[in-house]
Amino acid sequence: MSRRAFINKSGTVTASGMLLNPLNFSTYYPMKNNQFDVIIVGGSYSGLSAAMALGRALKKVLVIDSGKPCNRQTPHSHNFLTQDGVPPHQIAQLGRSQVEQYNTVEFFDGLATEGRKTANGFEIGTSDGKRFMAKKLVFATGVKDLMPPIEGFSDCWGISILHCPYCHGYEVRGAKTGVLAHGEEAFEFARFLTNWTQDLTLYSNGKSDLSSEQIQLLNNLNIDFVEREVQKVEHEKGYISQLHFKDGSTAPLTAMYAHIPFEQHCDIPMSLGVELDEQGYLAIDGMQKTSVEGIYACGDNTTRMRTVASAVYQGTFTGMIVSKEMILEEV
Repeated sequence: MSRRAFINKSGTVTASGMLLNPLNFSTYYPMKNNQFDVIIVGGSYSGLSAAMALGRALKKVLVIDSGKPCNRQTPHSHNFLTQDGVPPHQIAQLGRSQVEQYNTVEFFDGLATEGRKTANGFEIGTSDGKRFMAKKLVFATGVKDLMPPIEGFSDCWGISILHCPYCHGYEVRGAKTGVLAHGEEAFEFARFLTNWTQDLTLYSNGKSDLSSEQIQLLNNLNIDFVEREVQKVEHEKGYISQLHFKDGSTAPLTAMYAHIPFEQHCDIPMSLGVELDEQGYLAIDGMQKTSVEGIYACGDNTTRMRTVASAVYQGTFTGMIVSKEMILEEV
């Protein structure tokens, strides 16, 4: 196998084949401009982290991103060391600016709409007709939350209607808080949230299937229980002031937790044969591999652990695994 030459930005090869500054070199590739080692679909925290790891391993990478992260309404990110309280979009912007310094990593701002297997790997098509090829694919595409038909709910999602107390519970600790849920999950989630507030009400949004014993246990914990159907969330710029019920009554509220259904944000993995697990996430093994050889996944599309810190970890790990396997395949 021929030795690859390292070139600097001016295009001249260094005598040793190495440069001192790792941000100022790229690798020579005898391939077309639309041919890459790896295509990453999704350029948020997990995708950017995978791209950085791959770029530092000298792999030619394309990141395709439509610019619509799931947490785009969330005002602040938490539980991410060194970035606690920083708006998520600022973390993403800084991350992208750092990844862009690696010359083997390119970005395409657009929507990936289709994928197919090829003799040498995969091809990804975009909404504007562009086509790109790669030996490996990484899907860091996240999920799409499915909002209930309650007026104002989507406006508050990620701001004062929350999915995770570890992400946002500290900021609303002790506040008048609701839980919109039903069934066994509602019972467990409401009890769990008593760690952050004692002013808690469980809203089943209609007739509940909780047992009388479960309701009594909630009462023993001073958790109120309401079965009325919610019609509207009254809010000011995403911050709840009260709930309106279909019977005309209202209830003041500062924050509310809800576990709502979701679907995969991108259906390309499934079109390529990638399997879903029983919860609807892309099924992966311990090495971030999907059920299709050469396709990997990381971030919110693979796990319930929806935090920026977790996405960054998964992306970095995925980038390292993909690059290692490619290196070993080449040698």
